[in-house]
Amino acid sequence: MDNELAALTASGASTLVSLMVTDSWSRARELLRRFLSRTDPGDLTITDLDDSRARLLASPSTGQPHEARETIEQSEAYLRHLLEARAISHAELRELLTSLQHLQGAAPRPGAVHNNINGGVQHGPVFQSGQITGLTLHAHHPGPSHN
Repeated sequence: MDNELAALTASGASTLVSLMVTDSWSRARELLRRFLSRTDPGDLTITDLDDSRARLLASPSTGQPHEARETIEQSEAYLRHLLEARAISHAELRELLTSLQHLQGAAPRPGAVHNNINGGVQHGPVFQSGQITGLTLHAHHPGPSHN
């Protein structure tokens, strides 16, 4: 396999695994299901991908990077197998990777927070944080109005 295709399978596997731990997984899963249904799925099925995802989600985020590495290696080997067996073309793999990268770009980044405040007018500061220490807020409360 030439360097370009090796890079393509590596990138595809890495993108796939990174999507497994995002909210975009359901869309990526459906894309992969359709893709795999056109090919001979061989030893990788949607159930295998779901099992891999469950293992990734169950492992502590700081603890077991070997789970992600193993999943990437398995996915990369499978993509390489599909190319070598001519079950998919280079163009099809590029198309799949482009679609996965598009989903990855649409996925919220780990650690990113997006909030909406609903339910009325907020007349003071609104904070969101995982931890705030040593914060003092001083607010001016106007006295009763005299008409």
